Amino acid sequence: MFYVFSNPQAIAEHVSELLIAQIQKKNDSVLGLATGSTMEPVYEKLCEQVARLNVDVSGLTTFNLDEYIGLGSDHPQSYRYYMRQHLFNRLAFAQHRTFLPDGLCADPVKQCEQYSGQIQQAGHIDVQLLGIGNNGHIGFNEPGTSFGSRTHVVPLTEQTRIDNSRFFDSLDEVPTKAITLGLQDIMESKQIILIATGTNKAQIMAELYESPVTEQLPASVVKSHPNAMILLDEQAAQFLPAEWRDTLES
Repeated sequence: MFYVFSNPQAIAEHVSELLIAQIQKKNDSVLGLATGSTMEPVYEKLCEQVARLNVDVSGLTTFNLDEYIGLGSDHPQSYRYYMRQHLFNRLAFAQHRTFLPDGLCADPVKQCEQYSGQIQQAGHIDVQLLGIGNNGHIGFNEPGTSFGSRTHVVPLTEQTRIDNSRFFDSLDEVPTKAITLGLQDIMESKQIILIATGTNKAQIMAELYESPVTEQLPASVVKSHPNAMILLDEQAAQFLPAEWRDTLES
């Protein structure tokens, strides 16, 4: 389940190859997508390989993990904007099948119900990409979130807002709430790929490896999935004890 790679670029190449194999096997695959700096090398490599191999992505459906409440799709820090910049506008996706929550919706609670329903109607997610927060959150599911949660509105913790403030001009501009895919929605995916890179993820990855499956560390639920991969670069794996590292594959 745990795999260590030399650097983020090696992870990106591996994940891109997995995604292309999935698309070639099932050209109407449903992909669960994530945002953030961890995913940028993955999307860059995927764009390169899709172009080089002439892979048809027009039949894909995508669902993103989350979106800030209060940001419209044209806001530079919205996740819709991120996805357009890094993926959707670079490949021939059918835009009407690229789904993210609407940060300006009138009724966020109702939209959460609809979003989970859309994923179920699509036959669930074939491959879900995940990053991990420094406290073990996935999506915006913070410690203590029920493993049975569906897509929901979440108040962002102060630490999460501080972590994300580097993308904004100031902490005051960081939204205080978001819509996030629930942990049950995530776990119903047919395959999960969790990626962690960099020294700032080293401590949480050591905790994740050692931790039991507990709601106090949301990402630990991935360890109970029958088809999950947790991919680390050398920096993110640096605090794993030697006896653990010997069990890892690279």
